[in-house]
Amino acid sequence: MKFIPCLLLTGCIATTSPVTTQEPKLGVDTLVVAPTIPVIPAYDRDEWNKYWKDEDKDCQDTRQEVLIAESSTPPIMDLKGCRVLSGTWNDPYTGNTYTDPSILDIDHVIPLKDAHYSGGWQWTAAQKQAFSNDLTNPETLIAVYNGANRSKGGRTPADWLPPNEPYKCEFVKIWVQIKERYNLSLSAREARAISMLKCF
Repeated sequence: MKFIPCLLLTGCIATTSPVTTQEPKLGVDTLVVAPTIPVIPAYDRDEWNKYWKDEDKDCQDTRQEVLIAESSTPPIMDLKGCRVLSGTWNDPYTGNTYTDPSILDIDHVIPLKDAHYSGGWQWTAAQKQAFSNDLTNPETLIAVYNGANRSKGGRTPADWLPPNEPYKCEFVKIWVQIKERYNLSLSAREARAISMLKCF
C-alpha cells in the first residue's frame, strides 16, 4: 500500500492515495515544523508493528524481504525458502560488513515513535502498519547491526547520528526525504540540528 497522510497543519482527513511522483526537493525548509499540540495520543508500538507482515504471502515477511534485498551476495535460505540463514550486509551505520543475520536489526530509519509524534498519530491503523512494513522505498527500512539500531532507538538527528562519519550526511538526507515523502513534520530542535550539519 502506498499512501501520503495529510500534513500536520492542514486539518484534513488522512486517506490512502498514491505517493507523489514529483521529484523530492530534499531540503529541510520544504518540511513542516511541528507546532505545539496540546494532546497527542500516547505512542503504542503494537499499533505500528506488532509483528512483521508477509504482504505477498510468499512466506517471507518484511524482515526477510529486506535481508534478501540488501545482501550484496546471494543469500542462503532455509529449506523452505522462507528465512535467511546467511548473506553479506554492508551496514551504513557502522561501516562494517556482516554475514550473520541474527545480529542484524531491520531499522525504521524514521523511528516509529518519532513518526507517531511527527504526525503519524493521525493515521489509520492500516496506514501505520503500511509505513512500518514499507518495501516501496528501499531506504525506509535498512538492515543494520543491532547494537547501532538499539543505540539509536527512537531518537532523531538532534540526539543521534550514525557512528560511521562518512555516512552522516547521507543519513540526514534520507531522513528528510522520508519525512517529505510521508508528510511528517520536523520539530524545531530537529530541524536546527539538521541545518547545522550543512549537508544540503
